[in-house]
Amino acid sequence: MNQHIFVSDLDGTLLTSDKKVSPKTKEALKKFIEAGNKFAICTGRDINSALSVYNGLGLDIKDSYVIAYNGGQIFDVDKGKTVYREGIPIKLVPELLEMAKDYGLHVHTYNDHFILTEKYNECVEFYRRVIKTPLIVAEDIMPFVDVPPCKIICIELHDHEKQDRFRRAVLEKYSDVLDSMYSNAYYLELIPKSSGKGNALIRLRDMLGIKEENVIAAGDGENDISMIKAAGVGVAMINAPENVQQEADIVTETDNDHDGLAEILLRYS
Repeated sequence: MNQHIFVSDLDGTLLTSDKKVSPKTKEALKKFIEAGNKFAICTGRDINSALSVYNGLGLDIKDSYVIAYNGGQIFDVDKGKTVYREGIPIKLVPELLEMAKDYGLHVHTYNDHFILTEKYNECVEFYRRVIKTPLIVAEDIMPFVDVPPCKIICIELHDHEKQDRFRRAVLEKYSDVLDSMYSNAYYLELIPKSSGKGNALIRLRDMLGIKEENVIAAGDGENDISMIKAAGVGVAMINAPENVQQEADIVTETDNDHDGLAEILLRYS
């Protein structure tokens, strides 16, 4: 009855700047799980990248889950299968790609196995410093969009205002079916309106029969706000922007490079 679940963002939260889980945080997570609690990763990354990080934790974690694409896909690790998936209607994808071209912006999307992009450019190169998911580059990616994609990402490294104008235009036209948020200063995420990390957290919580007050969720970005608010205990990293910290019940005393989550995990172990 007192079982907790810890739901954590990856980049800037569970992972250090060099994209690892520190020994102290890993040990705290191990103790949390050994106390009979559950664990889930909740990330904006695609499912292949998210599972790669999960597998790299090196922990024997039972009844754990990976939530990818900002809530668009929930994957049961033990069963090795997707238990929930929500995608952007395929008919909207070429329209969004064309809008991005009009604004001079890079966007790419995904199918179940690949990143799909029409050009290899500095934005793709920047993205793939961390995300190692295989890539398809094609003048027309639509033949490879064989399932409704869980998200489309817009990357802009130099002109944030141009990116924000694109965001406003997308929401003005598609706000009935799409939502958007920044996962960091360069990445604008376009997702189904019924998706989002907060909605995914609620779906998983209800699926597992865990009480709202026993859900702990931690993050550092704008895309984490919905799950921080939906959790019984919302945790913002001290390295998170002020607007994220304002939504949290707890702000960590140290950042993601100095085991900010360890004390939180030990508190519930």
